[in-house]
Amino acid sequence: MAVTPEFAPRALQTLSGLRFSTATSAFQIEGARTLDGRGRSIWDEFVDEPGNVIDSSTADPGPDSYHRSAEDAALLAGLGVDRYRFSISWVRIIADGMAGTKPNTAGLDYYDRVVDELLGVGVTPEPTLYHWDLPTALEAAGGWLNRDTVHRFGDYVDAVADRLGDRVRHWYTINEPASTSLQGYALGELAPGHTMLFDALPTVHHQLLAHGTATTILREHGAEQVAPAINHSLILPETDTEADHEAAATLDLIYNRLFADPLLLGEYPDLEALGAQMPIRDGDMELISTPCDVYGFNYYNPTTVRGVGEGPLPFEMVPTPGAATTGFGPLWPIRPDTLRDFLIDMRTRYGSKLPPIVISENGASFPEPEVGTEPIRDDERIAYLHEHLEAVAEAIVAGVAIVGYTVWSLLDNFEWADGYTQRFGLVHVDMNTGHRTPKSSYQWYRDLIASVRA
Repeated sequence: MAVTPEFAPRALQTLSGLRFSTATSAFQIEGARTLDGRGRSIWDEFVDEPGNVIDSSTADPGPDSYHRSAEDAALLAGLGVDRYRFSISWVRIIADGMAGTKPNTAGLDYYDRVVDELLGVGVTPEPTLYHWDLPTALEAAGGWLNRDTVHRFGDYVDAVADRLGDRVRHWYTINEPASTSLQGYALGELAPGHTMLFDALPTVHHQLLAHGTATTILREHGAEQVAPAINHSLILPETDTEADHEAAATLDLIYNRLFADPLLLGEYPDLEALGAQMPIRDGDMELISTPCDVYGFNYYNPTTVRGVGEGPLPFEMVPTPGAATTGFGPLWPIRPDTLRDFLIDMRTRYGSKLPPIVISENGASFPEPEVGTEPIRDDERIAYLHEHLEAVAEAIVAGVAIVGYTVWSLLDNFEWADGYTQRFGLVHVDMNTGHRTPKSSYQWYRDLIASVRA
């Protein structure tokens, strides 16, 4: 049996200033796709198209949190987290996303109940307003390629804040816009499944505008903390050749700087090499760079690239030499030192423009049984989380302001195009029954939080 890793006293002291959390998203855990006035999103279309999801699963019922939210709140209370990051389904609130559509009372009632259940067990709710579930009708009108989607997002945010803003003070606006733009619109790996390559760049601008718009609306409703949740990866060249270094610089620009620069500096990096321009209008960059209260930072792994001479993209993603990997395989290497290095690089690159950082997602998937029997030991996940929290502590010692850490995920859930084949949860979920069984990582995280507070 593996020995459970422990933190040195100095590391525990360093981590004592963090607020601990765990996270989920609506489409991945709620189920109930056709109940109580919920509309259809691009992910409903994606999962209903045969061949798009590796195991043909459809996210329904899955963990069925639409009917089991009280169980989830009890699990969070037992875990001892300070906060819970979950997402609100746009199509539960505005079924078609269109102008003039009345908010769905049943959808608002559900999230009203979730918020009250969390507050009732002493957990601060931190809703994310967009976690990839764009209404189908808006996608038909151009989706994130269409500037009007920004205004429709504002309508939805206003409806949610009007209902929940008396109790919810912490919000995330958009989750992982890089994944939406790159995997959803450029490469076709995720919904809506377009393969537009660099013609997808306007989706970046419009998502960032949506963040700025939401920030303004939320603050008008009394929000105390508003942040985006931006996914980042340290980009590594496969070798020391000029071609590989150029490839790494290009992907760093596309995946990291394309999002962080406008949010923190109010300007895009030089995109001339990509042959692309952003559809910027007067006032856009000021809105996008509205100061964040914290900077949500999602991190899983580094990315190693090789330069390629020809092809639609000037780089190829390759395995990271010498690194162990998660259940996703060779392109998901485990290198916790790169989290520390990237955090330090962010501080160096953005200086005083960088607000305090919250690690808004960090976690790993490993092979586990479909049916859980206690105890479910997930020592690989414990090792992954332990090593990445040590990296966070090292970054704090190096001078990076980090105020929160979030494990992805509370529950095993629907992992997008990989369906139920990848399990990230601290809690095992039997997808046939919805039964929840805490894993050993749940106990480890609970004990860590208690130790930090001692």
